[in-house]
Amino acid sequence: MRLMMLFAAAMTCPAAAQDLRFDAGPTDICLAGLSDNAQAHDCIGRAATACMEQAGGYTTVGMGFCLDAELSLWDGKLNDAYRTLRADLSAQDGTRADAAISLSDSARDMQRAWIGFRDARCSFEAAQWQGGTGASPAFLGCAMQMTAEQTVYLWAVSQGAR
Repeated sequence: MRLMMLFAAAMTCPAAAQDLRFDAGPTDICLAGLSDNAQAHDCIGRAATACMEQAGGYTTVGMGFCLDAELSLWDGKLNDAYRTLRADLSAQDGTRADAAISLSDSARDMQRAWIGFRDARCSFEAAQWQGGTGASPAFLGCAMQMTAEQTVYLWAVSQGAR
């Protein structure tokens, strides 16, 4: 419930924030230029930072908009990475002994637990603002960072799983 309230607060933007434009380019260009996904940590936050550099971007609402937009970008990448990894692990599971622990099921359980951890950690980040206006950007920044880091982790595991 608290998570939904923070997202709702971030999405109610006054007119100035509605003028902001999010461009995924800075993050995507950074990722495309990497020779190794392990370097992807350097790309986290680039699009949100560029978004915040616009007029109105460093207001609380502007920061929320920009951070939420990059969070959505990374969430899509996370979902793609997770689907790819689960498919790869399911194929591996088919070649393993029946007594072996399912890699695909373990990845599912890990991801479900990670989502709960991310949400709890980011709620803690927001709570430090004691209900102030910085709570929403704090939550969204945390969620964006952690989602991006989990994506990079899944990419690394997937590279090793093939």
